Amino acid sequence: MGSRRILITGLSSHWGGRLAQAIERDPRVETIVGIDLEDPRHELHRTEFVRVEVDDVLLRRIIEAAAIDTVIDTRLIADPLAAPLDRAHEVNVFGTRNLVAACSGVRSPVRKLVFKSSAQYYGCEHDDPAFFGEAQPRARAPATAIERDIVAAEDVLAELAAARPEVTVTILRLAEPVGPAVGGSYSALFGLPVVPSILGFDPRCQFIHEDDVIGVLEHAARHDLPGVYNAAGDGVLALSEVVSILGKPQLPVLPPWGTVLAAAQLRRLGLRIPVELLRQLRFGRGLDNRKLKAAGYTYRYTSREAILKLRAHQRMRPLLRSGSETYRYEREVEEFLRWSPSVNAVRAAGANADAHGAAPVAETRTDERQSGHAVRRRGKHDEPADEYDDLAEGELIELIATLDAEGLRALRSYELARRRRARVLSALDQNLARRGAPDGGGFQP
Repeated sequence: MGSRRILITGLSSHWGGRLAQAIERDPRVETIVGIDLEDPRHELHRTEFVRVEVDDVLLRRIIEAAAIDTVIDTRLIADPLAAPLDRAHEVNVFGTRNLVAACSGVRSPVRKLVFKSSAQYYGCEHDDPAFFGEAQPRARAPATAIERDIVAAEDVLAELAAARPEVTVTILRLAEPVGPAVGGSYSALFGLPVVPSILGFDPRCQFIHEDDVIGVLEHAARHDLPGVYNAAGDGVLALSEVVSILGKPQLPVLPPWGTVLAAAQLRRLGLRIPVELLRQLRFGRGLDNRKLKAAGYTYRYTSREAILKLRAHQRMRPLLRSGSETYRYEREVEEFLRWSPSVNAVRAAGANADAHGAAPVAETRTDERQSGHAVRRRGKHDEPADEYDDLAEGELIELIATLDAEGLRALRSYELARRRRARVLSALDQNLARRGAPDGGGFQP
């Protein structure tokens, strides 16, 4: 891996936390530092958390003190549902300026900056190309506040790339991310029992699975990729195809004229459709993803496969929703487990025992059975919907690897009680064993 000492901004976000977990698995990375104003929401073992805003002076001190060579910025707010527009502007524009200032000092050790951007950069218009290429210039001024923010943020990064050619600046323009843990406008739309649309329009949709979002960020940290890269799954789908795959009815309740006013009326019913999503529901958008593939990245999922995965997770949600585990960061516990001489002595003794073929004295790195490093709150699982039984065996086995230990146990109990499929139970047992959380015995047919 080209990067050895990495700083991740937005550690408490879904993307920052998942990225840190992924990078922790690479032993070649020496140091991982994460910053944010809120506590981390993902269980981390090697990442050092610093509670700080993206302030150029403070951030420069952290970067220089830790000799950070790579900064990965995951903070961009590309969806109006994620934050108020004034907060989004503060994070997207002012935060990016401060980050660039911190990385561009004379003594800065930073040699790579990876920026998680968005396809919202391109906007949506009636005369858009079938697929946007990275080199295609904008034909018009940004039409929404989010677009203006993203364009301004990328302009700041372009200035850094021009002023510091020794720094590799990578901008990743992501298509709409989808996945079981992804929030935002599209997730809210596709989570409805009936999906609204604009009368007379069936726009193109292109997605990137959340696993590929983490994958492209890792790939950019591992390789030198200067410039802009689109990140999107292969293929596009018409909105009607997406809705059909999800097994939901489509209702064209929004008129082609006065669409914004009609959407405002829906807000009274609790359905908020921001302007950016309305424009996509009218015109759609496609990204040319060949440049990133030519740079060596292989997508795990096409756009269609990402939606199929979403459908499967939606069917499993009744089983898993109330039993999900919530991680709570406890600074005192974290510091004790990381730095205590007593803990380090036990860890060293365990490693020494392993080296001589003896049973380890203790294991201080917590898993789903322990609560010292990660304080969790557990609840009972609801009975799953009948739709779960309609999942194909191969489709279910592929999803099993994405579940946490509690979800695996709940699924195993239900499978034993209802279907007792040998391949499914075997996959569940293997994943439980891999997480160090055995169920108490293998499956007996």
